[in-house]
Amino acid sequence: MAGQGIERRQVLKILGTAAAAAQVPGFSRWAFACGHAGNAAAQIRPATYQPVFFTTGEYASVERLCDLIIPADETPGAKEAGVAEFIDFMVANDPEAQYPFRTGLTWLDAESDRMAGKHFIELLPDQQMQLLEPLAYKEKARPGSEEGQAFFHLVRDFVVTGYYTSEIGYRQLDNPALKLYSESPACPHMDDPEHTRLSPSAI
Repeated sequence: MAGQGIERRQVLKILGTAAAAAQVPGFSRWAFACGHAGNAAAQIRPATYQPVFFTTGEYASVERLCDLIIPADETPGAKEAGVAEFIDFMVANDPEAQYPFRTGLTWLDAESDRMAGKHFIELLPDQQMQLLEPLAYKEKARPGSEEGQAFFHLVRDFVVTGYYTSEIGYRQLDNPALKLYSESPACPHMDDPEHTRLSPSAI
């Protein structure tokens, strides 16, 4: 259910806040992909995360949405990366996102109650997917669900950003910047004619 569509300006804003979040010791799982390995604050982790903005029930729903949007398969998913922690921190520090998230979660529970007489977090996995698919895919959209669609897209954008700014998600991109070397690796293009002008120590 993952997707893209977040604006560049918002990405830059989120990345800036994510970098600041890397200094916060409250995360139990989420870790900024570009955080410094020697940061003592980032290494001190509580056993469980205590939500700053969301209530316990809201946080459980956010965590479940993260798991459904980027589930674990052969690689860790959003839940394992602690993306719900990232979202809670981001929303707590972004007043513009607080109202859409809170009203969106309220809408989700109301729609779930209407469909099955239970809150979203209480639904079976198949029921949760049945509720979310019309919000995620235009071809399955139902009239009158525009508020739910907007909320799902908001959550999806935060999940994707939180996942790929985390150490776990960033590794899935196979970015060479994450690789650690005991010494600087040699140039892989040793047969390049340009090397004839360099001393062996410079290669």
